[in-house]
Amino acid sequence: MDSDVIEKQKEYIKKIRKLNENKKKYYNIFTMGCQLNENDSEKLAGMLEEMGYKSTDNLEAASIYILNTCCVRENAEEKLFGKLGELKKLKYENNGIIAICGCMMQEKHIQEKLKTSYPYVDIIFGTHTIHKLPEDLYNAITEKNKIKDILDIDGEIYEGLPIKRNSNKTASVTIMYGCNNFCSYCIVPYVRGRERSRRPEDILSEINKLAKEGYKEVTLLRSECKFI
Repeated sequence: MDSDVIEKQKEYIKKIRKLNENKKKYYNIFTMGCQLNENDSEKLAGMLEEMGYKSTDNLEAASIYILNTCCVRENAEEKLFGKLGELKKLKYENNGIIAICGCMMQEKHIQEKLKTSYPYVDIIFGTHTIHKLPEDLYNAITEKNKIKDILDIDGEIYEGLPIKRNSNKTASVTIMYGCNNFCSYCIVPYVRGRERSRRPEDILSEINKLAKEGYKEVTLLRSECKFI
């Protein structure tokens, strides 16, 4: 059941919030890529806020660093590995956690490069396991394990994730994930999976909630084919 999966993650959110009780903890999310990635980052931020973390642009203040990657934009790999070099020293100084997610983590050669050349990365998770951030983060903090949480099969759509919007006037709402076209020039079906649509009632419920909260503009998102 979808609800059971999300309820399990809510329990991990409570556990981390208890660990962070009476502490000032900050996170930084670096987002690369499309509007879908930006929407995913808002969900990651929503979960982190419920765990007791606050957003910061000051890397030296953060203890959680999340890199949300894209594999269809130019120089994406160089941008990721350059950022990891920047964060290495800060991670050890702050006893921090580095987590990497997004499309690029679905690529085998990237997974292998991170394992061999960047062993200080704590968590990697893919496009189908974003909802498991609380569980993966809890295990990384308490057990000091390196976490790899990537599904090679098409993921499920889970409703009810908390979200922290970047704006109080405009918002994005995802209506469909993945793609079935498998165009020769496009990597989207391989990293986002087959086409999966949200239920119309869930989409309308999210939009109605945004309208009641005063949002003036809503952008509907779906996976797009892009040249690589």
